[in-house]
Amino acid sequence: MLKIPFTVSLLPALFLATPVMADHDHGGHDNLSACLKAASAIKDGYYAKVEYLTMTQKDVESYEIEIHDKNKVEWELMCDSTTGNIYEVEREVESPDDPLFKKHMKVDKEAAGKIAIELYPGKLVHTEFEIEPDGDASYEFDIYDHPGTTYKVEVDAASGAIVEVAIEKWDIGRETDEE
Repeated sequence: MLKIPFTVSLLPALFLATPVMADHDHGGHDNLSACLKAASAIKDGYYAKVEYLTMTQKDVESYEIEIHDKNKVEWELMCDSTTGNIYEVEREVESPDDPLFKKHMKVDKEAAGKIAIELYPGKLVHTEFEIEPDGDASYEFDIYDHPGTTYKVEVDAASGAIVEVAIEKWDIGRETDEE
């Protein structure tokens, strides 16, 4: 019931915020509109959230665009903010009990969370269960270090290896299950 008003309010905010966000340091490359267009060409649905991230291992500024499709499946599309190109599409599932996630999971959520917290001590505030483009499963943990700093640490659900780390610079919208 809340999704319709939220979706309607988020879309104008995304487009109206683009000129404001252009004043922030984006390395001179603010391709939010191009990224939103590219994401919509790949996945039809509505935008739930957009995050602006620094991918630490690649030193790439990226937008993570969350789209909910007509079947209520949540997709995360990673877009290079410099080029406006989508470079990764992940599917999110609701829990580690989802068959797509469970068939690859060897490391439970608690153990994976400890691995993430060891890398970036802080408060673990949100966990996502993702299916990678190759079908592998991973956890994505949001860790608050101090006000204004959120680390996103992705841990492989089969091996416990750190897959990806990002620092969130800003976001618009909210996760479906966020308070």
